[in-house]
Amino acid sequence: MTTKRRTTWKEKLHKEQNLPRVEPITGRMSKRWGTGTFVIPAPLEVDAAMRRVRWGRLTTIDDLRKLFAARHGASIGCPITTGIFAWVAAHAADEAQREGAVRITPYWRTLKTGGQLNPKYPGGIENVRARLEDEGHAVVQKGKRFFVADYASSLAKLRP
Repeated sequence: MTTKRRTTWKEKLHKEQNLPRVEPITGRMSKRWGTGTFVIPAPLEVDAAMRRVRWGRLTTIDDLRKLFAARHGASIGCPITTGIFAWVAAHAADEAQREGAVRITPYWRTLKTGGQLNPKYPGGIENVRARLEDEGHAVVQKGKRFFVADYASSLAKLRP
């Protein structure tokens, strides 16, 4: 019996998927997003954008989506794949750090909508919160969720 080797996060990040790709908004998506086109970014493109966020600065998944839409001439950036690829980039960075890498993608600086911390990033809220607080950000709890206080004042200006 042979066991299948598990794909590493780095391999997932580098997987060729014929991306980025611009598609028309159709079907159920049009009810929420209207008409036009959406771009599905490449995983490495998401990782590269996340790497551009410097110490003390922040970005959100929504900001990344806007960046990719502008870069590829689409109406919107895909909300599902952008979030998934940010998650893959975060886990690839964590994997690289565990293997000894010093410079990794600063995934903790990429927040969800409204400045919310992503509990699905490596180490969960505790890790993300500690990294953000080390960079001078105040993290507040609202119910069961955590947010960077006044996150908008620390947003990075990402250009296509």
